[in-house]
Amino acid sequence: MLLRVSNLHKSFGPNEVLRSVNLELRHGERIALIGPSGSGKSTLLNCLGGLERADAGELTFDGTDLRALSGEALAALRRERLSSVFQFFHLLPTLTARENVAFPLRLLGVPPEERRQRVSALIDQVQLTERQDALPEQLSGGEQQRVAIARALVIRPRLILADEPTGNLDSVTGAAILDLLESLTESHKTALILVTHSREATRICRRVLKMRDGTLAPADDQGLHHIHTSTATP
Repeated sequence: MLLRVSNLHKSFGPNEVLRSVNLELRHGERIALIGPSGSGKSTLLNCLGGLERADAGELTFDGTDLRALSGEALAALRRERLSSVFQFFHLLPTLTARENVAFPLRLLGVPPEERRQRVSALIDQVQLTERQDALPEQLSGGEQQRVAIARALVIRPRLILADEPTGNLDSVTGAAILDLLESLTESHKTALILVTHSREATRICRRVLKMRDGTLAPADDQGLHHIHTSTATP
């Protein structure tokens, strides 16, 4: 099992946002989290990624107890084994598309030739070879999100946390980004937790969970969706 969450709680002041959250994620599995704004989806994602500290409960990722790690150790884990994709891209504005993808590898000290090979392969996979020298401001929203996905995958993470990755895109571009996320996580055997308001976005995931009152449960109409099969292993 890649991720185990047991009885997780998180409050902000008197407001309890997460209540007894339980979740298991297998290697290579894709899960969608849906639910209304303010239900705790992004807070849960932040706890899973080590950006927020849960108040109570167990949280184990890839054999590591995240709640026992120092801030420095959590940052190292995010650099090496866990990536995020956001709604607003968060590209470095003074770096080209290629340089943005390469940036995490620079932080990890990957040798230049290996870095070049890994970046080139992903730039090709996201179909941005002709645009790799463009700055973010010269790219469309869909192109910027492709760069962000390539940057997330370049470290070869075990898990990608995606928070509304199509929320800032039109429906056609958003559908293309979803297809890209599905194909690349499948080919790289990378697990995915996708937070979304879009029922359309859930089509790329094997399971759909709904956050309600700070807890997780299977989506009521999950059986009505076309849920793709997965190469996930127990």
